[in-house]
Amino acid sequence: THWTAFYIILVLLGIVGNTTVVGVILDSVFKDPSGVRNSDIILMNMALSNLLVSVLRNVLLVISDLRLEVRSWMGIDVCHVLMGVWVWLRSVNVWSTFFLSAFHFQTLRRVTPPPGTVHGPRRPPKTLLISLGLIWFLNLIYAIPAHIYSTNGNKNSTETLMLVSSTTRPLLGCVWNFPSSYDGLAYATTSMVIHEILPIILMAITNLGSLYTLYTHGRTHNPAHMTQDAPVIKRIPAERRAAKVILALIVLFIGSWGTSIISINYFNYNRGLSAGFLLVIARFANTIFIAISPIVLAVGHRRLRALLLHVLSCLFFKKQSN
Repeated sequence: THWTAFYIILVLLGIVGNTTVVGVILDSVFKDPSGVRNSDIILMNMALSNLLVSVLRNVLLVISDLRLEVRSWMGIDVCHVLMGVWVWLRSVNVWSTFFLSAFHFQTLRRVTPPPGTVHGPRRPPKTLLISLGLIWFLNLIYAIPAHIYSTNGNKNSTETLMLVSSTTRPLLGCVWNFPSSYDGLAYATTSMVIHEILPIILMAITNLGSLYTLYTHGRTHNPAHMTQDAPVIKRIPAERRAAKVILALIVLFIGSWGTSIISINYFNYNRGLSAGFLLVIARFANTIFIAISPIVLAVGHRRLRALLLHVLSCLFFKKQSN
């Protein structure tokens, strides 16, 4: 159907776009390790989580839509692995996006310029790498119940519990298998609060803080007001452009993630005639951010923008020559 075709386009766009983001930043890391910005490392971390979600979950959804049999070569106990991986990667995805928002909010409010802007470029600080590592490790711990309380159903299995961080339908027959419905709803509620609602609230707070900082310090254009103690955005115009890109990313994420949360929790707690339709909406909402975020990044990231313009120019001249 046309919905399946549209979903396939979104998935392919997400894979190509996020692979490009990771590749461009990795290329700069290998060419000039000392010149890599902290924000680039955070962007690569977010793009990597997007890419893994696309490859390990969304591609399987596409294969399932095409009615291709994959369970035969994936093994009997594959659901224990897949459900854990899905929850892990989606949780990493949301907290990595919040980390980007929090990092740039802190950058905007910093009195002194970030490392690499005054005394020459420096390598990413260990605290940044440790923080990103903790995001992956702690969410892996959180995903352990998904590995334990999941089972192989069959292609006709009906899901009775949904989580934003797993999947919006019993993909490959993988379903939750908690000891009781109470335990399942308790885990779903905990997940909703800790990994779904809380990150969005925190992103909204940091977003509003960034907007307020930009508004407050954007009204004064007189160079006399640009003292040594002025925020970093007054002396580094690139931070202002980066702020707009990151704000656009966070708004896109909140919109897609929020739509998914509303749809899936309606399914969990208030089954109705529109539950099935809302799950379809949730499925697309889960994918839109992954597909569109590389395009948003390309608008504000110098290397990505240069690559995009190069590709477009090559396509244009090739078309002209033909």
